[in-house]
Amino acid sequence: MDEIAHTGSVWPKQADVLAHSTLLKEVEMLLHLPIVMLATFSPIAISDTVPKFDIAKECRFESESSKAFARCSHDEADALQQLETEWPQFVGADRSSCFAEAKVGGFASYVELVICLEMARDVRNDETNRGGPLGAESTPPAAPEMSVIDKHE
Repeated sequence: MDEIAHTGSVWPKQADVLAHSTLLKEVEMLLHLPIVMLATFSPIAISDTVPKFDIAKECRFESESSKAFARCSHDEADALQQLETEWPQFVGADRSSCFAEAKVGGFASYVELVICLEMARDVRNDETNRGGPLGAESTPPAAPEMSVIDKHE
């Protein structure tokens, strides 16, 4: 009888310990949630300044000769200068997505960033000029061309 009473009092303690352990793990996971959420936000959405990239690293990766390195450096510097003047005109969402795209592969390129931003701007302008998403306003189909057989009938 003592064994049953002793065993009966041990199991609730183990259950309490297990429940407490599970609760601690859940709390620990939830403590990391704000960090994860903040880490997923792009710094470009907050910042109104052009991001800083390591042009030399990018050009060393892409260039096999000193001439190619010089050309790459010149292109990146030109793209940076263009971004510094045009940065405010780009939409924040486009800046964020293009920033992420320009950093694909571990290297960052101002040239890639400019191309992406210009394409995004052109799409937005095209959508605005057409009054909606691409293809929202359709034009009537062209009249079918007459074939030689149709002309004689």
